[in-house]
Amino acid sequence: MSWVDIGALDDIPAQGARVVKTATGCVAVFRTLDDQVFALDDRCPHKGGPLSEGIVHGASVACPLHNWVFDMSTGEAKGADVGQVTTYPARIENGRVLLDATRLTTRSAA
Repeated sequence: MSWVDIGALDDIPAQGARVVKTATGCVAVFRTLDDQVFALDDRCPHKGGPLSEGIVHGASVACPLHNWVFDMSTGEAKGADVGQVTTYPARIENGRVLLDATRLTTRSAA
């Protein structure tokens, strides 16, 4: 993998997100209360809602439009909802958030 530094972990609020714009669309980067990071397409497959504006609880995020809930580690919808969003490898190194640059440039547009 080829990692790209997208910023400091402290730039992402706990239980919040920041958006990384790429040539092929936007990726939402989430931070949990226990400082895990997850990266997902910033678009709900149901109605296209911006997941970066959703509510983070544990390792899940709820779409702000219709409350679909996604497991951020797998991208799969939870409960009765059926759907999935693309996930991207993310890690923290020395307080910095890194994303896999190779996967960001080869993904489908969000």
